Amino acid sequence: MKINLIEYFEETAMKFPERTALVDGSSSWSFKELRSRSVFIGEVLANTYKRINRPVAVYLPKSNEAISIFLGTMYSGNCYAPLDAKAPMAKIETILKNLDPLCVITNTSLLPNLREINAEFEIINIDDLEYVEVSPPEIFRQCIDFDPAYILHTSGSTGVPKGVVISHLSIIDYMNWVVDTFGITEEERVGNQTPFIFDMSTLDIYLMIFAGASVFLIPEQHFIFPAKLLEYINEHHINLIFWVPSVFVNIANLRLLDSIKTPTIKKVLFGGEVMPPKHLEYWIQSLRDQNVIYGNLYGPTEITGTCACYVVDETFDPEESVPIGKPCRNTDILVLNERNELCEIGERGELCVRGSSLALGYWRDFKKTESVFVQNPLNTSFPERIYRTGDIVYTREDGQMMYVGRKDFQIKLHGYRIDLGEIEHNILSAFDTINAGVFFDQNKREIVLCYESDEEISIKEFRVKLSTVLSKQMIPTRYIRMESLPKSPSGKIDRSYLNDKINGNN
Repeated sequence: MKINLIEYFEETAMKFPERTALVDGSSSWSFKELRSRSVFIGEVLANTYKRINRPVAVYLPKSNEAISIFLGTMYSGNCYAPLDAKAPMAKIETILKNLDPLCVITNTSLLPNLREINAEFEIINIDDLEYVEVSPPEIFRQCIDFDPAYILHTSGSTGVPKGVVISHLSIIDYMNWVVDTFGITEEERVGNQTPFIFDMSTLDIYLMIFAGASVFLIPEQHFIFPAKLLEYINEHHINLIFWVPSVFVNIANLRLLDSIKTPTIKKVLFGGEVMPPKHLEYWIQSLRDQNVIYGNLYGPTEITGTCACYVVDETFDPEESVPIGKPCRNTDILVLNERNELCEIGERGELCVRGSSLALGYWRDFKKTESVFVQNPLNTSFPERIYRTGDIVYTREDGQMMYVGRKDFQIKLHGYRIDLGEIEHNILSAFDTINAGVFFDQNKREIVLCYESDEEISIKEFRVKLSTVLSKQMIPTRYIRMESLPKSPSGKIDRSYLNDKINGNN
């Protein structure tokens, strides 16, 4: 029985040594090459530090090399922590001071950035290492499934990033479910969109490790020019994609699938944001002759990225919200009301998760960990952790869960409790040629719609259409058109930036 991720990788690399494992903008590596490079890094770290279960920070662009260092870190018995090579150095400094890593691995071009940081840490310049063939360090066999595999940093409410610690067990459980649910084999050619600092990339990377899939790290600029993106898909015969909805929305708004056919695509997965149903319907109709599987994967970083899934079937109605689905295998979801009781069918409550998918907690922050990883209020017999997501959902009669919005996206206006996420969903349903975000101006006490469109839409048209789906107090009073909504590094709408703009914070 395999109990850590390197054991899975060893098995796959031995089974498919000559198959393509990774392709980035400059190179293509077989499983044999990837294993050799990863083992070398593992040996360097194991010989240098002789410690296990400590973080190694990886400060590199998204590349084959970065993944080899992730694996190498696990070969050394430690966990990796990807850093954003494009982030402000003040943020990197904050993360590193909290992380206190064994070392930071970087390259020559990024090395000067680290010299700016006022903190003590060792640096390994990957360009200075002389690569040689070595045997795997035996230390990785000491790792058990409950040990940390990686630490991802998410934005915190105080401005200090939180380091979410994910175990080998959580990833093993998740990936075995993905492979079984979507019939993943070594024939998959995965088109990666998400940067490695975001949890959605876990699925892409570990499909390679668990099933022998080939992962193509699509150049970032292709997502700015969607036609180029589709051409890349065709050139490399990509058949599985797991992207944020904003990418699908951009392609649908431009109706690119009318002119650029993508015959190799067989599995379309999405997550990280709400998928507008009419944009999803465009994809379904455009690829209707290809027998494509569509899956909405829901979950925050703290539960390894996915705890619920909706596989689109004949019950999908483009006039209604896309469900977030039902719990994944070996995961239980509790929808709790404000009295910590299970909600009835149709009753809104906070989505809470229990199971092996839960993160170990936040790195060096027990107080924050204990505030959201709490005792299950329904269990008074033995200790049992659940994670409170802060997401509001309800369950339909058919058992499918429907996402409503964030607890912190709820506002009180004119005596009404209003959910901004609900407004946004209805706008995207009523206007299927735009992308949009809804915000609240605290100073002016008004709801603001920021939308992306080639043409100005009159306030009258907005109000007329929205009056049929929204109550009067939920209709935005200010409308801001943008040629392109600002995006975060993950490709989602950059809500923090827009919220600060609207509220005059920058």
